[in-house]
Amino acid sequence: MKKTFVSLFALVLLLSSLTVVFANGNGNGHGYGKDKGKGNPHKFQLGVEQLLNEQKELIEGQKVGLITNPTGVDQDLNSIVDLLHNDPDVELTALYGPEHGVRGSAQAGDYVEYYIDEQTGLPVYSLYGETRKPTPEMLEDIDVLLFDIQDVGTRFYTYIYTMAYAMEAAAENDLPFIVLDRPNPISGEKVEGPVLDPDYASFVGNYPIPLRHGMTVGELAKFFNTEYDIGADLTVVEMNGWNRNEYYDETPLEFVLPSPNMPTLDTALVYPGAALIEGTNVSEGRGTTKPFQLIGAPFINSTELAAALNDLELPGVTFRAASFTPSFSKHSGELSNGVEIHVTDRDSFKPVETGLHLVKTIHDMYPDDFAFRAENSNGVSFFDNLIGNGWIREAIENGQSVEEMKAEWQDELNAFKEVREEYLLYR
Repeated sequence: MKKTFVSLFALVLLLSSLTVVFANGNGNGHGYGKDKGKGNPHKFQLGVEQLLNEQKELIEGQKVGLITNPTGVDQDLNSIVDLLHNDPDVELTALYGPEHGVRGSAQAGDYVEYYIDEQTGLPVYSLYGETRKPTPEMLEDIDVLLFDIQDVGTRFYTYIYTMAYAMEAAAENDLPFIVLDRPNPISGEKVEGPVLDPDYASFVGNYPIPLRHGMTVGELAKFFNTEYDIGADLTVVEMNGWNRNEYYDETPLEFVLPSPNMPTLDTALVYPGAALIEGTNVSEGRGTTKPFQLIGAPFINSTELAAALNDLELPGVTFRAASFTPSFSKHSGELSNGVEIHVTDRDSFKPVETGLHLVKTIHDMYPDDFAFRAENSNGVSFFDNLIGNGWIREAIENGQSVEEMKAEWQDELNAFKEVREEYLLYR
């Protein structure tokens, strides 16, 4: 009997210990519990949480205009639209939607017109239709403009230029501009690729930054504002508890699709290089469940391409022969053959270098079928806009190696890194 009592007592102690462990977030497999919660300065907090918990005076008693999309959520996945709309201390008066819209319902390139948000009754102004920069009329009923959107760490992702245009409008209309910071999902340490030539500026690359910039939206806002003389009355509400070497899945956050073709962190990891395929007649996997991870075209031999790419022994990546049929976009309804990109070591993986090897290898193996997107009247291909210059397309066509291309862009990349250091908020 005594033996049984001791055993039961030991079991109770064990269960109590486990309860404490899980309550503290150390037994959930993610460590989320230890980072969440209000009022503790050591816990992870997004910019939106810091704003509402610690710096609410920035918007109290103000008419607030909000630029956001479905990624504008707190750690409990509550939308910032609803948080502000339901807050008695805040008067949310207008919403502004980037590419894909406030609710994320539009596909890439689709124009989103003005409408009334069904859930709040607020006007929603499009920043991806005829107007990409808020007009004075759009800003009439606000006192402060707020930006809260998750970026993916790549130069040609358009949200950072929506932010920059809105900063310009805020400066021109004497409105304070507040950026609620969020992590760079592919870490804030690594910087890679050519710096954009201003002659090739577009909405998929508007400032001289490299393809993988290694900055948060808040850091970019400070960089754009100072280096390019925007002159906005800018406040960045910083995160608390983010280390810049962390990837998104090392934070307490759930991944919310920043856009319809950015479904996972794995997509974001390959995107800085794989999206260069968009500038060619090869499918980048749109219309599949793995955009930017599946690359192919009807004229490619999957086995041959996978073997050629694997022979390059690129760091942190393996290519698997794959076939797929896109449901929309390039080669819609056609069987396309190619590869799936598998990142095996993300710390050594170099997405830009990998993307250029993809383009060059397909170009060299299928010269009669492969093509870059057609040039416009100025002789610029969409590939040039994506890569940020005109010389790399010519280098590929002339048989230059990726190593030679990297050497050519390195001086400008090093110069950018030096300037970038001045604007980093997290160490």
